[in-house]
Amino acid sequence: MSTAAVLSPTQRMLSGPVLPTLLRLATPNIVGLFAMTIMIGYDGFILGRLGADALAGVALVLPLSMLMMQMSAGGLGGATTAAVARALGAGDSEQASRLAQHALMIALAAAAFFTVTEAVFGHRLFQAMGGRGGALADATAYSSIFFGGIAVIWLANVLASIVRATGNMLLAALAILGTAALHLVLCPLLVFGWGPVPAMGAGGAAASLVIANAVASLGIGAWLVRPAGAVNLMRSWRLSAPLFRAILRVGLPASLNPVISNASIAASTAYMGTFGTIAVAGYGVAARLEYILVPIAFGFGSALTAMVATNMGAGQAERAKQITWAGAGIVFGVTGVIGVAAALWPGAWMSLFTTDDAVREAGSAYLRVVGGCYGFFGLGLALFFASQGAGRMMWPLAASTTRLVIVAIGGWVCVHVAGASATALFSVVAVSFAAYALTLGLAVRWSNWGK
Repeated sequence: MSTAAVLSPTQRMLSGPVLPTLLRLATPNIVGLFAMTIMIGYDGFILGRLGADALAGVALVLPLSMLMMQMSAGGLGGATTAAVARALGAGDSEQASRLAQHALMIALAAAAFFTVTEAVFGHRLFQAMGGRGGALADATAYSSIFFGGIAVIWLANVLASIVRATGNMLLAALAILGTAALHLVLCPLLVFGWGPVPAMGAGGAAASLVIANAVASLGIGAWLVRPAGAVNLMRSWRLSAPLFRAILRVGLPASLNPVISNASIAASTAYMGTFGTIAVAGYGVAARLEYILVPIAFGFGSALTAMVATNMGAGQAERAKQITWAGAGIVFGVTGVIGVAAALWPGAWMSLFTTDDAVREAGSAYLRVVGGCYGFFGLGLALFFASQGAGRMMWPLAASTTRLVIVAIGGWVCVHVAGASATALFSVVAVSFAAYALTLGLAVRWSNWGK
């Protein structure tokens, strides 16, 4: 038997060949996250059968629910992976287990915050967003169940992040696949009802998500209480302020990143609205491609977080940088090729979603300009995840803020000062992607991770 064959996942991350190890870790993540993407689209298909009110109602909840998902999986989840992996890289399984326990406590506290926020402000927020009549009722029904059970979703995401820190990406991916498969069965059953199961309407889709994530949490939790595991959640639970700080030092700024990113998207959408409904519709369809790129970036990114953090914990800062650029280069290449293809043949993408010629042309115009910069979008995301692993979050936040400032100020100048065309606004979005990646890339290049 070869030496490589008997290496533990942590040892492979520390001494295995960089590219094969990175690809081995990333592939299950990408498969699992694409399953999650399919699940989101499936919700729309099922709820569409209930009518426009259900679709509009869930659309009102979507921004807050997606922000919560990004915070739990990419923010706190990424910080958890980084902290636990650094401890394992240093050979301290006891510390890794205690960090995992503290991350779960933070997850429960964050979930409680979202639950209380929705209960107090949810109805009024949905009204302020334009919810009326049946749409408002469906939004309230969906959100009350979703946020009422949000603790299991936070737990599922953080538990999966703990597993990723050990190098076991396959288990985390299988949990996502299992969640998606269960949701595909439960969602129509609970939405429409069957036999003794009552129809819950829009709330049934939320109940399905909560149940599926609860099952995933139990499955991953069972694996993490094994006495022989690299991380054992059954070890003595003792609160420690330094351990909370170790996670929140990365988790809090990482959780701000999706807030800033969503603000950039909201600003772009608002400026598009000045060019009319057709422009907004075209932009909305074209920009969906960016959501397809995210699973690719997150798949490699979560592997980068684990590998970089493990090597940083072992004092191998130079190898951590090598891993960062290898992973970032792959993501840049893959997302860049997709973006260039979209820029050259935008109609192929637009035709998947609409037959309206005006909408297709508006979206195609966006992709012709912005598609060529999708590689920078992917590069920036990959470097963000690597920075989580290194525990250096100042520059990722600065880069995201740079992107927001360019969109906000550049868009204002285009729309309200120069009275420029939509193409000029598209160019501002493209520049913001490039600035995001270049700002973070230069920071990673010149920073000393060995200190």
